[in-house]
Amino acid sequence: MKSRGGRPWLAARDQIRASEAGPESLNAFLALAEDGDMPDSVPDGPLSGVPVAVKDNLVTAGLPTTCASRLLEGYQSPFEATAVRRLRAAGAVVIGKTNMDEFGMGSSNEHSAFGPALNPVDRNRVPGGSSGGSAAAVAAGYVPIALGSDTGGSVRQPAAFCGVVGVKPTYGRVSRYGLVAFASSLDQVGALGRTVYDAARLLQAVSGHDPRDATSSTRPVPDLRAAASRGVGGLVVGIPDEYLRDGLDPAVRRCVDEGAEALHDAGAEIRQVSLPHTRFAVPCYQVLAAAEASSNLARFDGVRYGRRSGGDGDLGDLYEVTRTEGFGREVKRRIVLGTFVLSAGYQDRYYSQAQRVRALISADFGRAFNDGVHALFTPTTPTPAFRLGERLGNPVQMYLSDVYTVHANLSGIPAMSVPIGTVDGLPVGGQIMAPWWGEETLVSIGATLEARLGEGAG
Repeated sequence: MKSRGGRPWLAARDQIRASEAGPESLNAFLALAEDGDMPDSVPDGPLSGVPVAVKDNLVTAGLPTTCASRLLEGYQSPFEATAVRRLRAAGAVVIGKTNMDEFGMGSSNEHSAFGPALNPVDRNRVPGGSSGGSAAAVAAGYVPIALGSDTGGSVRQPAAFCGVVGVKPTYGRVSRYGLVAFASSLDQVGALGRTVYDAARLLQAVSGHDPRDATSSTRPVPDLRAAASRGVGGLVVGIPDEYLRDGLDPAVRRCVDEGAEALHDAGAEIRQVSLPHTRFAVPCYQVLAAAEASSNLARFDGVRYGRRSGGDGDLGDLYEVTRTEGFGREVKRRIVLGTFVLSAGYQDRYYSQAQRVRALISADFGRAFNDGVHALFTPTTPTPAFRLGERLGNPVQMYLSDVYTVHANLSGIPAMSVPIGTVDGLPVGGQIMAPWWGEETLVSIGATLEARLGEGAG
C-alpha cells in the first residue's frame, strides 16, 4: 500500500472511502476519520501503524458515536472508551466507525437506521449482527483488525458469517468504560481479525484492569500472542451433545465433525459432554437482555443528549415524541418486552426465573470444566449467512441465529469463532468456549484449527 507522506494509514482510509463510495459499497462504515483526526506519527507498540475499525457503540474522540440510531445521529462524545484509548496507546490508528444493529439489538445488521451492512462473501446475504460492519470491514480487507461488542454473540456470529475470527473475552477482561450499554451484565468488548493471531494481539492490547469500570478484573493479562504457537497436545476438548441436535444444518455439522477430527489429529482428546440446560438459554437471554435494555435505554430521553423532538406539550410529550421518532422497531420491541418482564406482578414470573435459569446454565459449564474438559467445541451458528430480508418478518427465527452463542454471555466465559469450512461457498464458523479467564486456551485451539484446516476454512 502506497504511503501518503509517511502515514500509510491515510492510504488505507482513502481506499476504504473510494470503495464505500462506489457501486460495490458494503455500507460497512458509518463514519471515516478525516486527515486532521489521524496522527502524524504513532507510538511504538504491538499495533504500531495498524489501521483499525471501531464499532459505533464505542465512544471515540474526533468521530461521532451513533449506535446506528437516529436518536444519536451526529452525537460526539466528550470522552473516549478505554478500549479505544488502549488501541491508540498500542500504536493503532482508528480509521472509522462501523455499522451495526441499532444499539446492538439484532443478528443481521438489518436493524441499522442507516441501512444494512453487506456480507463481502455474498452481497445478497447478511454479515451478521450486531457487529456486522466490523466483521465485513475485516473480511473485505479494509482493515486487519476491528473492535466489536458481544452481548449474545454479536462478535462471534458475524465472524462466522463473514469468514473471520471473532473473540468474546471473559466478562471483566476488557473494560466496558465508554461502551454504550445494551445489557450491562452481558455486554463485552470483543476483537475481530483476519487470523487468530491478529485477533489475539488486538484482544491483548485492550485487556486489563480499568478503575473506571467496577466490573473490570485485576487479573494479569496473559501473553495471548504466544499462545498461538502452543498447540493442543494434552488438551481435552468436549463436544456438547445438545449443540448437535435439531435445527443444525447437516452441512455445518460435517464441518464441525471435520474440525473435531483435526483437533484429535493434532493431539487433543475429544470427549462427548452434556450441558443439560442448553435449550433454555435463548428465552433466558431474551428476558434478561430486554430487561436490562429497557433500563439502560431510559437515559435517551431527549433532555440530556442526542435527538430532541416535540416538547410543545409537557415533559411526557417530549419523551414520547423523541423516543418514537428516534428508536427503530426492534429497539422498541425489546424495550416493551423488558418493561413488561420487570413490571409488578410479572417480575418474579419472568425476570427472576430467568436469573435462576442463568445460574443453572453457568453451573453446566462449571461441571464440564471441573470434570477435566479444557474447552468446548461447537458450531457458532446453525446455518451459514442467510439472505437479506429472509428473517426480518420472523423475530423468533432471527433470535435463533444466536442459539449457540448466548450461553457464553450468560455464564461470562470466553469464546471464539474461527472459520472451519464452507457450505456452498459460504463460511462456517466453529466456536471454542473455555473456562473463565481461559483466553489462552481459545487462542491455542483456534490457531490449531486455522493451521490444520487451511484455505478450506475461509
